[in-house]
Amino acid sequence: MIAAAGWGFLAASSLIIGGVLALTLRPSRKVVGLVMAFGSGVLISAVAYELVGEASETAELGQAVAGGLFAGCAVFFVGSSLIDRLGGGDRKAADGAQAGGVALAIVLGIVLDGIPESIVIGVGLLNGAGVSVAVLTAVFLSNLPEAIAATTGLAAAGWKTSRIYGLWCLVAAVSALASLAGYALFDDASSNAIGFVLAFAGGAILTMLAETMMPEAFEQSGRLVGVCTTLGFALAFAISTFE
Repeated sequence: MIAAAGWGFLAASSLIIGGVLALTLRPSRKVVGLVMAFGSGVLISAVAYELVGEASETAELGQAVAGGLFAGCAVFFVGSSLIDRLGGGDRKAADGAQAGGVALAIVLGIVLDGIPESIVIGVGLLNGAGVSVAVLTAVFLSNLPEAIAATTGLAAAGWKTSRIYGLWCLVAAVSALASLAGYALFDDASSNAIGFVLAFAGGAILTMLAETMMPEAFEQSGRLVGVCTTLGFALAFAISTFE
C-alpha cells in the first residue's frame, strides 16, 4: 500500500518540477502552449492503449468498459461545470485569467484534473506485475505542461511564489492518497470492476483534455500544436510498445 502512494507521489512530483521551471525559466506563452500540446498527446496515447485498451482486455463484459468510459466523462463534466461556476474555469490558463477566479475553486479544479490518473496508478499495481512504466511516464510527462501553464497564469494573476509551490505540494499529496485509494479500494475487485475503473479514468482524462489542455494549447500556440501533440503521442506509444 505504501508503494502505491509512493508511485502516485512520484508521478505527481512533476507538478512541483513544472512549477519550478515556470517560475525560474519563465517560458513564453507559445512555448507553454506547445508543451501542453505534447502532454496532451502523451495522455491520449495512455488513454487509448494503457487505460481503455487495458480495460477491454481485463473486463469480461464490454458493457463494463463502455459504462466506465461514459461514466468518467459524465462525472468529470459535471464536476468541472460546478468548479467553473465557482470560479475555477481558467485554472490552467497561461495568461493570468486566474485573477478573476476563486482560489479554492482553482485548487479544487486542479485536484479534480489529477485524481483519475492517480487512481489508475494504484489500480495498476493490483495485478502483481508492478507499476506500468507507460502509465507512470505518461502521467509524469503530462503533469509538466499542466503545471508550467497553470503556474505561469497564477504568477501573472498575482499569486505569491510560496503559495504556488504550496498548491503543487498539496496536489502531489492528494495524488498520492488517490493512488493509495485505488490500490486499497479495488484490491478484491472483480475483473469487470477493474475494467470499469480503468475505462472511467480514460473517459475522465479524455474529457479533461478536450475541455482544458487542448483548447488552451491551441489558443497559445496555433497550428503547431498538432505537430507537438503527435510527437507526444508517438513517444508514449513507443514506451508502451517496448514496456
